[in-house]
Amino acid sequence: MAGHEGDERAARALVAHADGEVRATALGALARLGAATLADVDRALVDVSPVVRRRACAVAVVVASGDAQVGARLDDLDSSVVEAAAWALGELGHATEAVVTALAHTATDHHDPLCREAAVAALGALADARGLPAILRATTDKPAVRRRAVIALAPFEGPDVEAALRRACSDRDRQVRQAAEDLLAPP
Repeated sequence: MAGHEGDERAARALVAHADGEVRATALGALARLGAATLADVDRALVDVSPVVRRRACAVAVVVASGDAQVGARLDDLDSSVVEAAAWALGELGHATEAVVTALAHTATDHHDPLCREAAVAALGALADARGLPAILRATTDKPAVRRRAVIALAPFEGPDVEAALRRACSDRDRQVRQAAEDLLAPP
């Protein structure tokens, strides 16, 4: 309620609550109020609760937090935090070498397909050529990851991209085929 009623003091007090769900909600309230700070995000990114770390990734986008702290969450033990971190890095839009490398590693090597998919989407959003090999590799992953990889190819050009899109046109998954056909269609 603090976030809806403009009560920053109450929200700040709850950021230190014993329950992770309450801390995450309080951080969200601070973001809603426009009162979340980089220090709030940094503290939440290392919280013991994955719910808080996940919310911190989303709030990092609102306060335009640094990539390094969010990028570290790509190595989180909780897959939902990794997914949130990948999304946040794509939204923050800073295609530093460290960010692209970490996202490429997640896109190709993470055990959870949802994390790989989120990392591929972030690489596509960043549109940095250093991430292209990971996106191309993802075109051979599970269907949801392949769909996301085909879409992530949109900002790229070249023979490898063209070949991957042509292969995707004969993919066994209809949505992969449709995404590839859409990208290959003349404007």
